Amino acid sequence: MKAAVKFILLFILAFSLGACATGQKFSEYKAQIPESNPELGRIYFYRTSSLGAALRPKVVLNSEEVGQAVAKGFFYVDRAPGDYVVVTSAEVERKASFVLEKGQTRYIRFGVGLGFFVGHIYPELVDEQVGLSEINDCKFTGQANQAEGEKK
Repeated sequence: MKAAVKFILLFILAFSLGACATGQKFSEYKAQIPESNPELGRIYFYRTSSLGAALRPKVVLNSEEVGQAVAKGFFYVDRAPGDYVVVTSAEVERKASFVLEKGQTRYIRFGVGLGFFVGHIYPELVDEQVGLSEINDCKFTGQANQAEGEKK
């Protein structure tokens, strides 16, 4: 019985760790990130926790899928100034709304909450200083410079 429990726990641990991001860390990758067009704004999406690593919900920005909320991962998009809504969903849909100004950089952190059947990944707008400090150990999971109109 003990061997079966150990095997199950080992399997769960291996699966959870394998579900984390595998690209370059932000601290290493940031020199490769091109400056954004001054007419656009940039939005960084990141998830610092490996809790619920198997959950990788789609990230939808104003009805357009722009990436996935991967544990310990980040990606970014450049967009025109305006009103934006970020949506993730598992059991329930979670949203965060914000305004993006020309030349502005915004940070959306994905948190993990408990659900009835599965966890929830929810978007949350954070201050630039918080975003910059938290994103450093996250690994790049997107495509370089996803400017408006470019698809994944």
